[in-house]
Amino acid sequence: QVQLVESGGGLVQAGGSLRLSCAASGRTFSAYAMGWFRQAPGKEREFVAAIRWRVSSTYYADSVKGRFTISRDNAKNTVYLQMNSLKPDDTAVYSCAADLQGYASTSLYFKTSRSYEVWGQGTQVTVSS
Repeated sequence: QVQLVESGGGLVQAGGSLRLSCAASGRTFSAYAMGWFRQAPGKEREFVAAIRWRVSSTYYADSVKGRFTISRDNAKNTVYLQMNSLKPDDTAVYSCAADLQGYASTSLYFKTSRSYEVWGQGTQVTVSS
């Protein structure tokens, strides 16, 4: 069974940076794609970024494009989210997710939370003004 564990969250001032990590473990981890989603208090979960596991394709929400970078280390079964120029609006619980089945390959598919079967518990990111 695949498990995902996030780390790297914390408190940072506006304009600062954080790097989140998501380590996958399991019998033999093989994902089609990995994604980051976030949920702020009182708001719905929203897509942040996604990366396909075997090809060089990445996807970003418009709100983070140019500030956040998703990357992966296949050998370590780990996906990263480098977050720069953080804003108070970025405050949320960030969760990583794994798409193990790969039913589609459209941008909309990777930006949809229902496409992902396994979820981590999340890590809190708080950006102070």
